Amino acid sequence: MAFSYVRLCPRHMRAGLQVCWYATLSKASRPQEKSGSDPVFQYVGQHKKPTHKVFVWGFSFTGALGIPTFVVPDSGRKKPRKYQLTPYRLETAEQISSAACGYGFTLIASPSKDVTKLWGMGLNKDSQLGFQRTQHDRHKSYDYVLEPSPVALPLVEPLQTRVVQVACGRAHSLVLTDREGVFSMGNNAYGQCGRRIVEDEVYSGSHIIHKIESFSSRVIQVACGQDHSLFLTETGKVFACGWGADGQTGQCASHIYLLFIFLLFIFQMNSPRHLPLKGCGKVVQAACGGTQVAILNDKGEVFVWGYGILGKGPKLSESSTPEMIPPTLFGRSEFNPSGVVSRIRCGLSHFAAVTDRGELFVWGKNVRGCLGIGKKDDQYFPWRVTVPGQVVDVACGVDHMVALAKSLL
Repeated sequence: MAFSYVRLCPRHMRAGLQVCWYATLSKASRPQEKSGSDPVFQYVGQHKKPTHKVFVWGFSFTGALGIPTFVVPDSGRKKPRKYQLTPYRLETAEQISSAACGYGFTLIASPSKDVTKLWGMGLNKDSQLGFQRTQHDRHKSYDYVLEPSPVALPLVEPLQTRVVQVACGRAHSLVLTDREGVFSMGNNAYGQCGRRIVEDEVYSGSHIIHKIESFSSRVIQVACGQDHSLFLTETGKVFACGWGADGQTGQCASHIYLLFIFLLFIFQMNSPRHLPLKGCGKVVQAACGGTQVAILNDKGEVFVWGYGILGKGPKLSESSTPEMIPPTLFGRSEFNPSGVVSRIRCGLSHFAAVTDRGELFVWGKNVRGCLGIGKKDDQYFPWRVTVPGQVVDVACGVDHMVALAKSLL
């Protein structure tokens, strides 16, 4: 890979972000509660605050993992490391509350009210990480950012505004704030950034971070497809923009939508349609990949359908109706009857599920080691990923992942 402009910041420019390796304990370091006269051991103080951690894994050669020595080896390593097959800790000075994975790049955000609250790493040829000024020429931007670097948002009140959520598509990004709405950056060839298309626009080295003003009420959640964007408002309305040739924007016709379209429901069809989903219970979450779908009900049960590795073994590669993944595959047993899935996420061809105990399970196509299971083989059943601490949330990309975790140790 030839790097035309690569950002490799010196330590004093890292804004508190650095990387380190962690050692995995052979047994879970959690206190065991016993009844009667048996002793009880307390490993941490009663008022110990949890430590928030960020873990990354998968394909590293674009810089999306934020580990520069994997791409440009230091004196201790002779060859670059293209694949990180197990979770690798990325230390941050700030608590990271939201993360998103695009095609070869990553955004992470802090709920802090400090000026710096958003960082990007990885591929930046379409300015999906904003303008990352080079050290030698302030008019040029890095095409690759090898470690987490600040992304400056054009906020009116930067010390009062928090970043709530980030989302990444193929080459564009969305940033949702609590006080100043939604910002977009990156490739807008199909209107996915919520602004009009400019013919022959050059996205490399662009300074444009667009504030989207077209909503009738406050946006509370954002999502990115490959080349389209979705926005949910506090009144329950859904807006869409971008490429809609496959029905992504909820319209019957195949068009690029430059302006926002109000939608009642969004599913992967040519027009919004209600899906009865009989026998699935009350659906509380849904996650869509390239050819597969997963839903989570209020009982913590996971249902899948579509085409690909669905999580019920190698014999089930296609289903037109929802198939429930046995709860035992997520750790539920007579010894752990309350263990249920609380979050589901989906990459292009793999799934991830987080339980109420903070355990992470993955399955699907193991593209470039994106599953984090220590090998490159595909995974046909949910498999637990060893992440120190309790996983709070996870972001799935095409070939890499990011997990947010907390620990009292």
